Parts: sequence; structure tokens; C-alpha cells
Amino acid sequence: MIDLKKKCWREKVTAEITLAHLQQFAREAGTPMSAVEVAAFLNEKGRAQGVWTHMMQGGEEYIKSGLAGKKIGIHTMERSAAQLRSLR
Repeated sequence: MIDLKKKCWREKVTAEITLAHLQQFAREAGTPMSAVEVAAFLNEKGRAQGVWTHMMQGGEEYIKSGLAGKKIGIHTMERSAAQLRSLR
């Protein structure tokens, strides 16, 4: 049974790339940028949406590779209606 009080329990995972991350990536690529420049870069030509799409695809692939061939433990993800109501 899953202990819902543990801090490691998640119903969802949120991942983000901040302007600070992007500034670091730019520095590593040899193109230092200010926070304003990074924000403009991220928000032009649909880049933010593209990043989100790639993150979702990468997450999906990561989860699928972790589940491949593993049937043990998947039953722990199932919950009764009463358990789901208690989470609300």
C-alpha cells in the first residue's frame, strides 16, 4: 500500500526550465545572454511550446522505458473510488 503522507508521493510531476537554466545553457554554448535576452529567445517563434513538447515526449519515453517488461508493482497504482475521494 502507498503511504500518501510521504513527501515522495506524487500525483503529478512538474518540470520547468527557468531563465537561469537557459542563461547557463547559453553560457555553456559560448553565447552569454541577459535574462531579458533569454526571455525574448524563449518566447519567439514558438520555442517555449517546443520546449514543453520535447519535455513531455522525453518524460513519456522515460516512463515507458522504466515500465517496459515490468509488470510488478503496477497494481499499486490502482485505487478504489473511496481512496480517490479521500485525496480530493
